[in-house]
Amino acid sequence: MGLKRGADRKNKRAMKKNSRNKRRAGLSPFATGWVPALLGLPVLLLLTAVTARGQSPNKLIREGNRQYEQQHFPDAEASYKKALARQKDMAPGMFNLGNALYRQKRYKEAMEQYASSAKATPGDKQAMADAQYNIGNAHMEGKDWQQSIDAYKKSLLLNPGDKQARYNLAYAQAMLKQQQQQNKNQNQQNKDKNKDKDQDKNQNQQNKDQQKKDQQNKDQQDRQNKDQQNKQPQNQDQQNQDQRPQPQPSRLTREQAEQLLNALSQQEKKLQDKKTEQKKGVPVQMEKDW
Repeated sequence: MGLKRGADRKNKRAMKKNSRNKRRAGLSPFATGWVPALLGLPVLLLLTAVTARGQSPNKLIREGNRQYEQQHFPDAEASYKKALARQKDMAPGMFNLGNALYRQKRYKEAMEQYASSAKATPGDKQAMADAQYNIGNAHMEGKDWQQSIDAYKKSLLLNPGDKQARYNLAYAQAMLKQQQQQNKNQNQQNKDKNKDKDQDKNQNQQNKDQQKKDQQNKDQQDRQNKDQQNKQPQNQDQQNQDQRPQPQPSRLTREQAEQLLNALSQQEKKLQDKKTEQKKGVPVQMEKDW
């Protein structure tokens, strides 16, 4: 499990005055081969004078620091806000409020407080570097790698010797590269997927066209078969006619033919004679008259 490096950083100036909290981590673990630095959240020293009325901003800051050390972050937030209500331009109050918000995972609000604290301390490079460092931490929580890289670079420009900032910068750069590669792979997978869809679409269209063509061929074959069936009775009649006996040419000799003709002529003559006799009649015998 990739826990952030757990070195608590104390500000030397704060240690001398014994009023700064330790710089603590707020990043959640990342399951990678990299082990990013534990993100320290320093609590800046409040140098505000005690006011005459009620709790001074300085006392409220100290109270918030105690609550923060006890991990009572909502209570610490309330104390820091009370201090800022009494003195709005307190950079330590803004910074420590950012830490309390960070611990409650309200990263966007925390970054706003860090940025405000940096603007309130334009001459303090260390305070400005710490603000940019923690802005980078907040961006890293949201895996906004490019924004965290930009913040760490700003922190290192103000404090080049910050090893934790340099380590977290390298980690963020590696994660950005990995994210870009993943996006590239995903885009390629999407392209391949769309290509497969187009191929499937084309194949489906080809299948439909082939089915349509096959159906047309089938319909055409059915029509041809039907026409062929309709023609078969006519062909059968023609075949039956062709199978009837045909007159054969005569094979008699000339003499046989003449004899046959003579015989037919004699028969015809006899028939004619018989008809003639029938026409003449036979006398009928009359009965006797008594």
